[in-house]
Amino acid sequence: MSMTKEMTAGKPYKLILSFAWPLILGNVFQQLYNMVDTIIVGKYVGVNALAAVGSTGAINFLVIGFALGICSGFSIMISQSFGAGNYSEMRKYVANSVYLSAAAAVILTVSTMLLTGPILKITNTPDEIYDEAYHYIIVIFAGISATIFYNMLAGILRALGDSKSPLIFLGISSVLNIILDLTLIIVFRMGVFGAALATVVAQGISAVLCLIYIIKKFDILKFEKSELRFDTVLSGKLISVGVPMALQFSITAIGTIILQAAVNSLGTSSVAAVTAASKIQTVVTGPMESMGIAMATYCGQNKGAGKYERIRTGIKQSVLMSVGYCIAACVAVAVLGGAMTSMFIDKKSTDPAELAKIIELSKYYLILNGVFYPALGILFILRNSLQGMGYSFLPMMAGVSELAARSLVVFLFISSFGYTAACLASPVAWIFADVLLVITYAVKMRSMKNEAVFQKKEAVA
Repeated sequence: MSMTKEMTAGKPYKLILSFAWPLILGNVFQQLYNMVDTIIVGKYVGVNALAAVGSTGAINFLVIGFALGICSGFSIMISQSFGAGNYSEMRKYVANSVYLSAAAAVILTVSTMLLTGPILKITNTPDEIYDEAYHYIIVIFAGISATIFYNMLAGILRALGDSKSPLIFLGISSVLNIILDLTLIIVFRMGVFGAALATVVAQGISAVLCLIYIIKKFDILKFEKSELRFDTVLSGKLISVGVPMALQFSITAIGTIILQAAVNSLGTSSVAAVTAASKIQTVVTGPMESMGIAMATYCGQNKGAGKYERIRTGIKQSVLMSVGYCIAACVAVAVLGGAMTSMFIDKKSTDPAELAKIIELSKYYLILNGVFYPALGILFILRNSLQGMGYSFLPMMAGVSELAARSLVVFLFISSFGYTAACLASPVAWIFADVLLVITYAVKMRSMKNEAVFQKKEAVA
């Protein structure tokens, strides 16, 4: 039984929306259980624990982002082979993706667990939350293999046009994570350690469910013995796409770490406010990110099929849809940001003055960022579209421009403008990245158009 879906024929916007909505729901599931995780920590462990979890957010993004980037890069080569109808090559890419992902899991697990302490020191983690921050992030790092395993398998499913199955498994994982959170934190009083453990176990189970589903349902992934061999040439191609994408995630994360270090220096209230606001913003911006992921598969399949005009049309339509959503999201966070922040904090055990300060700071962060959501929406679409077409280097350089922008704001303006500068660091980074991505998109689309014209002339001749 085949569960694949081709995106090389039909109306682009309908295909993109059909593929994107399970991704959007999946993102909402994931972020909701992350938010519930944070709410439970804030309500039942305390403000310091909330700040401790938040203070590790950038480090978490650095490492997990690298893993996600590798998996996303591998899935692009799979989607291009699928779009071209070369199923034997596609299966070889899948097999080699598994081998490379396993190697990455071992390397990342060992290195991050050894470097957790020094990294927390470098990022100015406040002394009063250091121990809890360490206990939280060390468990997350110990479970990196579960994260890589799930994202690799989900990436394979999406590359073949199936975005619904990962949603189902993620939904199951989300419910399980919440149950484990409540049990480990409230019943067994395991604090932030329990929160991290719940996350890792839930993701591991979703990975196992993905694997069982692929084995049972995807006949197209029934391997011949020769297709299971390690192939240095194909592995080299996977690395050439996967590593730049991983580095792009990590480069962006380094900028976030620099910003996090600056926020940490502003005090526990600022850390708690940014933690709550970031969780809210991640949920709100999830649909933009999901639209971008959909475009990676759409552009990958159509690039493999040589349908370049469909790529251009799909990108234009997705930008319009994303910008419309961004405007609505900006209004939503401006109106509801303060109320949503209050969900993260135990009002009974928190000083009323500190509570009011955290809510106000969080709302301020959301409003300043929300105004620039259209820039973020365009960033997601262009970056993922270019990566889906196999152009991974220049999107990585857009990540470098984000790093440069965040660093400039941190080193030049936070000392003078404090929390306001910290709030504006990400929007400035989005704009810097967009400039490079728009130029790259225009150049690459012109190049592909010329290539298509040349191929037609060759065919006629």
